[in-house]
Amino acid sequence: MAVLDQIENVENINEMIPEKSQAMNRQTLKDKLISYKRTPGSLAVMLLVLLAAGITIVALAFLLGYILINGIPYLTADLFSWTYTSDNVSVVPAMVNTVIMTGISLLFAVPFGIGSAVYLVEYAGKGNKLVKIIRITAETLTGIPSIVYGLFGMLFFVTALHWKFSILAGGCTLAIMVLPVILRTTEEALMAVPDSYREGSFGLGAGKLRTIFKIILPAAVPGILSGVILATGRIVGETAALIYTAGTVAAIPSDLFSSGRTLAVHMYVLSNEGLHVNQAYATAVVLLVLVILINGLSSFLAKKIQKE
Repeated sequence: MAVLDQIENVENINEMIPEKSQAMNRQTLKDKLISYKRTPGSLAVMLLVLLAAGITIVALAFLLGYILINGIPYLTADLFSWTYTSDNVSVVPAMVNTVIMTGISLLFAVPFGIGSAVYLVEYAGKGNKLVKIIRITAETLTGIPSIVYGLFGMLFFVTALHWKFSILAGGCTLAIMVLPVILRTTEEALMAVPDSYREGSFGLGAGKLRTIFKIILPAAVPGILSGVILATGRIVGETAALIYTAGTVAAIPSDLFSSGRTLAVHMYVLSNEGLHVNQAYATAVVLLVLVILINGLSSFLAKKIQKE
């Protein structure tokens, strides 16, 4: 009988928990309303934040719906032919060029960006004037228009180094363009790692380099990959810098010194000509799917690395 009484008491407590939680939620909402009456400014700010969030969501949904409605009907088999012609305006060469361009850009930008951030956070002393100069320079470079990078790439890589309009020239130009983004995001991710991680590693006898590669960088991987994702999105959607460096040839490059167009450039050329506007919308759908796949893959890798 005593056991049955205990079971009934437990069941009564479990039934009371949702009621208590609802009462607490009601009390919390009531307290919030009272606080908003006391401070009308907070209520106005909350309403403005909700309004801004709603406008952003509606605008994003409108853009996605507009692109999908206008582009999906024109995703035909001819659009995915291996060879580009003026009739099928195939996106396959542009897709291949986009993947190659992204790989080249990240191959140069990621090691230099992460290495520079590690130096600024882990090795440079606090109050170092060089660190301040590098940070100001990186923030300034982040805001420079992409066409300026394109003109620089044309003058330096295409003309001075005699690389001509090539995939390599475009990739190096984009690497310079996204380097400040990777550097700053990686720096913030490293600074967000608690100092207790470093102190615990040093206390166990690990050296500086081992602590960075075994403790600090794995803990900062989600933030670092966020910067890489932002850089990838900028690379995939870039047009102005590539028109002046990589060219607009609609073919799969035979080597790194061959010219080629990416999906964004391909879409720009089709819409600019005015002859294949519907195929330009279809290209936008392909570009959107490619960006989502890249972001999904990056998020999957970040979660897997974080678990390990």
